[in-house]
Amino acid sequence: MTAPAKHDYERIPYLVAYQNTSGVRDVYGGVAELVVLESYLLKPDRPSDTVLVFMHPIGGGAYLPMINGLARAGHHVIYCNSRFRGTDSALLMEKVVEDLGECVKDAKTRLGYEKVVLAGWSGGGSLSVFYQQQAQHPTVTSSPSGDGPDLTTLGLTPADGIMLLAAHVSRHGTLTEWLDASILDESDPTKRDPELDLYDPTNPHQPPYTEAFLQRYRAAQIARNRRITAWVWQKLAELSETGRPQDEFAFVVHGTMADPRWLDPTVDPNERTPGSCYLGDPQVVNDSPVGLARFCTLRSWLSQWSYDDANGDAVAAGPDIAVPTLVIGNLADDACTPSHTRRLFEAIGHPDKEMHEIPGANHYYAGADQRDTLRQAVGVVGDWLSRHGFDQ
Repeated sequence: MTAPAKHDYERIPYLVAYQNTSGVRDVYGGVAELVVLESYLLKPDRPSDTVLVFMHPIGGGAYLPMINGLARAGHHVIYCNSRFRGTDSALLMEKVVEDLGECVKDAKTRLGYEKVVLAGWSGGGSLSVFYQQQAQHPTVTSSPSGDGPDLTTLGLTPADGIMLLAAHVSRHGTLTEWLDASILDESDPTKRDPELDLYDPTNPHQPPYTEAFLQRYRAAQIARNRRITAWVWQKLAELSETGRPQDEFAFVVHGTMADPRWLDPTVDPNERTPGSCYLGDPQVVNDSPVGLARFCTLRSWLSQWSYDDANGDAVAAGPDIAVPTLVIGNLADDACTPSHTRRLFEAIGHPDKEMHEIPGANHYYAGADQRDTLRQAVGVVGDWLSRHGFDQ
């Protein structure tokens, strides 16, 4: 595959603003009557009828190597932050779908692009699949807690294609695979089952883990997620019973980076470095302030993290996808490992789907040694777009 041509491009900041119909303020500050999405259009020095739209539930990826690499290759790119940019403590996935819908509509009606290809990076992958399913055949009328929005009334504009790039299957599925199964008391994370504590050197179960241990550990992770969910439902019921059904309750989830695969490279094997994850040392990340789901609210947990209740599931939504789909997995990815890439690809129902894996590529294509892997991934994207009549 020949290297993509290099193009100059403008990075144009702009806003997508629309009426806020939420009953509460979703984020700190801002104008209560409006949802305002901070967006960037990366516009190369060549025209195109197609734009690649990136959105991650909590944003922050507008300067990722892949975003810049695609623009340098001549592709028009939008990176649109959801209303929950930088914090997911009150995030509802259904509201993120609403935000993505406004970005897609704006790209077509105001910016004038004929075709939109959703580019689902990392956590944006399951968002993109969930969005496309609901744009084609909307069924979700509220978040799991019964709050808005009703996706069946929004008139979401379907995308013309989907790319799933270094993506995982869902936020709730990923969190559950990363939960520290040893924690026995959510109010006191020091109370642990020593035989499930991956970071306890006295634990008799050490890498490489047996299949029996892995099955026990995975079952305990799911059970912990369900215990938190049961407590959330109980707490919501208590608030309702006291005559305060609109109240929220904030809480902390400890221990959210204890996946056996970070310590045992034979679990979901790829070229990642054992003893590390995309955020650094997993033992440190396990209780660091930036862990997944560290700071939560009741309704957000149900929409975003609940193993049984959350709607934003790419594996569940994938069979309904009716547009061409490209799936790219990075073979040194230390966040979204090969089983997620395969599950995404297998879930897509449209027959026109492709899967490519990039040897040596880490999650972000970060580092001087990642230039060739980034170039290869951008080339795969460009070839797929060209063969499908996009980016003309």
